[in-house]
Amino acid sequence: MSDGAERWGTIETPFATFAAWVDSAGRVTRFRLSADGAATIDPHAVHDERAIAHVRRQVEEYCAGSRKVFEIERAARGTAFQHAVWEALLEIPYGSTASYGEIAKAVGRPGAARAVGLANANNPIALIVPCHRVIGSDGTLTGYGGGLPLKRALLAHEARASGGELF
Repeated sequence: MSDGAERWGTIETPFATFAAWVDSAGRVTRFRLSADGAATIDPHAVHDERAIAHVRRQVEEYCAGSRKVFEIERAARGTAFQHAVWEALLEIPYGSTASYGEIAKAVGRPGAARAVGLANANNPIALIVPCHRVIGSDGTLTGYGGGLPLKRALLAHEARASGGELF
């Protein structure tokens, strides 16, 4: 991948068909919870299923319940605050949830739950950076880019695979 163009491909799972993009170093730059329209996301990106094979393998392991933590290098674009939020999301254990307020406290901005929600909504590497694990302060499921049924399915999957309960 020496031409510098991002590569993208799709990943079939029991949940949905996802799409992933990697840079020339193989770092994930985007992960979409739906492959619909993936070819138009970046007109310069090259469709290359082999380039995302390492991402596909780890997502398949996650779906099988054998992978709890993704070990994929990430190269998401965002502000310093967004990156702080995304790093905090990585600290939410598999099979667990956290509220927007808890994430705000974790990044040192206890009054910024709404800003955390926006950063969460703008997470370009959903699933890999587990924004589906963030719920409302009252324990309810809140918005999710892949839709609430997918969020519920991912949380239920993690609860089953970890022997816990669905929050």
